[in-house]
Amino acid sequence: MLLGNDFEIFKVIIDKVVFGLQIVIVPVAIYLFIISIFGWVKRKEENADNYSPVKRFALVVAAHNEEKVIGSIVRNLDKLDYPADLYDIFVIADNCSDNTAKIARENGAIAFERFDKNKKGKGFALEWMFDKIFKMEKKYDAVCVLDADNLLSLNFLKEMNKHLCKGHKVIQGYLDSKNPTDSFVAASYSIAFWINSRIFQLARYHLGLSCVLGGTGFVVATDLLKEIGWGATSLTEDLEFTIKLVLKGEKVYWAHEAAVYDEKPLTMKQSWRQRKRWMQGQSDCACRYTKALFSRAIKKRDLVAFDNAIYVIYPLFVVLGGVVMLCNLFKLVLFTDFAQILSMNFALATLVFAVSTYFTVIFLVLEKKLSLKILLYYILYPIYTITWIPIMVQGYIDRDKKEWVHTLHTRALDITDMGKLGKAG
Repeated sequence: MLLGNDFEIFKVIIDKVVFGLQIVIVPVAIYLFIISIFGWVKRKEENADNYSPVKRFALVVAAHNEEKVIGSIVRNLDKLDYPADLYDIFVIADNCSDNTAKIARENGAIAFERFDKNKKGKGFALEWMFDKIFKMEKKYDAVCVLDADNLLSLNFLKEMNKHLCKGHKVIQGYLDSKNPTDSFVAASYSIAFWINSRIFQLARYHLGLSCVLGGTGFVVATDLLKEIGWGATSLTEDLEFTIKLVLKGEKVYWAHEAAVYDEKPLTMKQSWRQRKRWMQGQSDCACRYTKALFSRAIKKRDLVAFDNAIYVIYPLFVVLGGVVMLCNLFKLVLFTDFAQILSMNFALATLVFAVSTYFTVIFLVLEKKLSLKILLYYILYPIYTITWIPIMVQGYIDRDKKEWVHTLHTRALDITDMGKLGKAG
C-alpha cells in the first residue's frame, strides 16, 4: 500500500513517463494534423470524359465461398460505363467449397478455381491469377483488384482510364460502404473510412505523397506489376505491396470520384477478428520494412518513404497514446480529490478532448455522408476508436501467425441501392 512519500515518488514516475511519451507522440500528431489540412478542401479534377477510353482492364475478383454475393458484383461490373470490349471479368474461386465459381460463370465472368491448402489467403491467390493473366494471348494495360462483396460506381473504369492516361501507374479508388446504417459497428467502420479518405488519402494525393492501397478497388499498370512482381502474401497484402512500390520509387495515386462499396462487419466480434488480422499484417510489415523505409528516406531524402514509414508504425503511437491515457487516469484516481475534478482546469481538459474527438464530423459533412442515423452512431464512435488500442497490441503479439480468417459476406445489393451511380463521396 502506498503511503506518504511513496505516493509522491509514484506520482513523479507517472509524470516522467507521461512527459517522455508525449515527447514522442506530439511531434507525430502535429505532423499528421498538418498533412490532414491538405484534405480539407477538395481540388477540382479533370473530367474523365475528356479522356477517350483506351486502356484495357482485367478485373480480378478474389473470392472464397462467396456464393451469396458473387453474382451481384459480376452483374455490377457488366454494367460499368466503359466499352465492354476493353475489360474482362475474372473471378478467382479460391479454395471454395460452395457454388462461387458456378454462379460467377452463370453471370458472365471467367472463373478460375484454385485449390492450395498450404498457400492460403488473398495474396497468394492474386499472385497465382496475375501469372495466368500475364501469359494470356489478350494483353491488358492494367489489372483491377476487387473483393467479392464489392460494388463499383459506374464511372469507375472511366476514372481509372483517366489516371492511367495521365501516367499514374497505381491508383486506389474511394473506399465506401454498402451498409453504413446496419449496426453501430458497420457505421463506425464507414465513418472511419470516410474520414480516412478525406484527411489521409486525399491529403496525400494533393501533396504528391503516396496514398495507401486499401485491399480492394485499386488498379495497377500491368507493365509495372510485371516489373516489380506482386510478392505480397502477408495478411495485409495491400500494405505490403504499397511498401514495395515506395521502396522502388513509385507511389499510389488516389481516385476520389471512383467509388468501391464494400460490406462492413455487423458485430464487434467480426470487427475485432478482422481488425486484429489487419494489425497482425501491419505489425509484420513494420518489423520487416520500417528500417528500409527510413533508410531510403534518409539516403535519398525521400519524403514519400518517410511518410510511408510513419504510417507503417502509426499503431505504435496509438498504443503509446493509450498508455498516456491510463497514466492520466491513475493520476486522476489516486492524486485528485473531488473538488479538483470539478475544477475549471479539468472541465477545460474535458472540453478540449470532446472538441478534438468530434471535430471530424466536419468531414462527414464535406463528404455528404451525414444523416440523422449516422449522427446518432457518431456520438458513440469514440468507443469504436478506443477498441483499436487492445487490437493493436494483440496484432503485434500475434504478428507471426499467418492464418487467414475469412469474413462472411451476405449483402447481395445492386449498385442502384447505393443511391448514387457515378460519383464517390
